[in-house]
Amino acid sequence: MKTLLRLLLKSQNQRNRSGPAQTEKGMTLVELLVGAIMAFLIITPMLGFVVDMLNTDRREQVKSNTEQDLQAAVDFISEDLSQAIYIYDQAGITATTAAKLPPPPANTTGTPILVFWKRQLMKNSLPINTTVSTKKPSECQNKPADCNDTYVLSLVAYYQIKDSTPNSTWCQPSGGPCPSRIARYEIREPIRNPYTIDATKPYYDATDLSDSQKGSDAFNKDFDFSKPTVNVTMGANFPDPQILVNYIDHSSTNVPIPTGTQCQSLLGVTPPSPPATFNANDLLITDGSTHSFYSCVDTSKNIARVTIRGNSLRRLQANDAEFKTTSAAYFPTAIVQVQGLGGLGK
Repeated sequence: MKTLLRLLLKSQNQRNRSGPAQTEKGMTLVELLVGAIMAFLIITPMLGFVVDMLNTDRREQVKSNTEQDLQAAVDFISEDLSQAIYIYDQAGITATTAAKLPPPPANTTGTPILVFWKRQLMKNSLPINTTVSTKKPSECQNKPADCNDTYVLSLVAYYQIKDSTPNSTWCQPSGGPCPSRIARYEIREPIRNPYTIDATKPYYDATDLSDSQKGSDAFNKDFDFSKPTVNVTMGANFPDPQILVNYIDHSSTNVPIPTGTQCQSLLGVTPPSPPATFNANDLLITDGSTHSFYSCVDTSKNIARVTIRGNSLRRLQANDAEFKTTSAAYFPTAIVQVQGLGGLGK
């Protein structure tokens, strides 16, 4: 009897504990809508913050790249100028007619900003004398012990180049206006023959020279430093230019404008007495528009100060890449001042 009673109580207790089946419920449309709105309000500012950080990082990266390119450019120019023996000021470049200086490439306009003569070292390129077995400079490579070093003259010209039409190579991202760039021309004389007995043939024949020893076809053998603006080149057969650096600022408004008086102060030029023939504007060489690549030159002291302003914004966009004082940090500037170590007759 007791056993039966226990079974009945146990069965009744289990039924009471199990209770009715629970029904699971999902989220309503209103709850989903509220959740979506809350997610939008939280995620959208975060996405904007991330995008802004990425854009800022990209701008800083191209700014750094532009600064490095400009520094490499002025380092190269500095090394080049250190060998200068004669640097043309604005008056000298003007007197040297356009037919004497190289023309800019096709579909471009170009302004010569820095033009000078330098002495270039040619190692193991000149036979020691006429008694050694090596008779020609082209043979010196195989018998360097029979040869000495020598020097040749080179006319070097740095231009600021601007495209007349959009250029797919130098104008990326595509669209105008295109950035300007700096191009370098070099016109070199061939190796002189100190052993010649014919005064009308001061140079070795082209057949006696290797390709690296031959001069440029545009070199004028009648050039004389006593008349530096006469017979500067042959006026034709110019070599192709080498591009030194791209993304030079193309802005023509709101840009810092240098003056000849500033050049006079920077170079420490003292006007002659009486100063009737002195013109400070002759010290400044610029394109007259962008002023993003210009030089201050004192020919008498064989010294030049070169300034280059880049445009990092143009690496990112074609529009709204003009110079502004509010975004001047994205237009880095590099400056170098060099006095040529060479000299006429040295």
